[in-house]
Amino acid sequence: MSNWKQEYNKKSVSLQEAAATIESGDFVGVGLAAGACSADMYDAILERYEELREVRISDSVQLRPSKLYDPQYMRKIDGHINYAPTFGVATIRNMGKTRQADFYPSTTLDLAYKYSEKSDVFITMVTPPNKHGYVNLGLTNFYTMEAIRQGRESGKQRVTIAEVNEQMPIIYGDNWMHISEFDYFVENSTIIPSFGRGEPTDIEKTIAQYVLELINDGDTIQMGIGGIPEAVVSGLEGKHDLGVITEMFPIGLQKLVEKGIVTNKRKPIHKGVTVATFCMGDKDMYDYVSENPSCEFYPASYTNNPAIVAQHPNMVTMNMALMVDLSGQINAEGIEHQQISGSGGQLDFMIGSYWAKGGKGITLLNSARKMKDGSLVSSIVPELPTGSPVTVPRTYAQYVITEYGVADLKYKTRKERANELIAIAHPDLRGELRATMRKNFYPGG
Repeated sequence: MSNWKQEYNKKSVSLQEAAATIESGDFVGVGLAAGACSADMYDAILERYEELREVRISDSVQLRPSKLYDPQYMRKIDGHINYAPTFGVATIRNMGKTRQADFYPSTTLDLAYKYSEKSDVFITMVTPPNKHGYVNLGLTNFYTMEAIRQGRESGKQRVTIAEVNEQMPIIYGDNWMHISEFDYFVENSTIIPSFGRGEPTDIEKTIAQYVLELINDGDTIQMGIGGIPEAVVSGLEGKHDLGVITEMFPIGLQKLVEKGIVTNKRKPIHKGVTVATFCMGDKDMYDYVSENPSCEFYPASYTNNPAIVAQHPNMVTMNMALMVDLSGQINAEGIEHQQISGSGGQLDFMIGSYWAKGGKGITLLNSARKMKDGSLVSSIVPELPTGSPVTVPRTYAQYVITEYGVADLKYKTRKERANELIAIAHPDLRGELRATMRKNFYPGG
């Protein structure tokens, strides 16, 4: 038996033994999306709540259901174990509504550094080791690799746990770590969760059509999570030689490659390769990216670095928002003090595309949302509600697209921006926006 196998066997423990390494006062960082630990691991930790005090658990993009996201349960163990995500999806919206969860503000670019500085324990899911003693981070690199290495180097990270899942796909790139970089291994075979939203709505399809008019053959694209970006992907038929550098592999990537829509051959770096930092999708998607030399993962500090993104001419970035104010401030995270998602890589890619030659930073949103009583609330607002975060400052705002058209804010004054945005607001709400604009920006105008 080689030395690495002996080391691996020595470090292999049960779920309960791994959970027992957590101490009161610990901050527990967890990998993102499919790279997070299983519900089994969370359960093993939560079952210890009576003996623990002031433990905080932090993850991002929650794909696996868990009691950790149940406000009623977490209220019961408040003060023993609490939850503080860095980015939220629908899975944890109730935690935000009830204010039961804290929040750890960050951008994708600096998240590994922040986790390394804060995490006493870090947990991630990996593949079984290969014959050389290396595990693959599988469907999530993102902050995991650097949070572990920087945290261990600084001495802050006391315990590093890998949950070994034989069902995790192997993804090429800078996505390998040696078993010596971990303290414990827990073998636990669990299904990799699927992700998808189904058929886009008519409004999402309309917005996607405006986006598609801004994408030309040979452009490099990035897209965030959401129905509108997925609608854009499904409408790329007829485009050619697109490149991809992004956070998340586009859902449907395999079809784009098969049709020659995505070739990556015009990119200045990583020619012929789709570059990302994590993946969510269905089994067909996972089968496609697994051990595929044309798909590579790197840490998000590389893929989302504005200096790297800006090296791609005609870089087109697409991300959703909740609201935009009349001066161009973009909020994609929450309403007032209710956290809904997070910053993610939106700011990083907006800055990168801003400085790329021919770059286009696109913000996508429905013009209004319908309330329970049937009334409409505009997503284009005079000012952001008190407590609402600014995800992208107005200085980096460029294209804003709703189902009513495209506003280009980049070279516009505040007055010009307001007029552009009002023109793409919901028609029933434009009059009120104009009146507020005149009052706030230039009385008597």
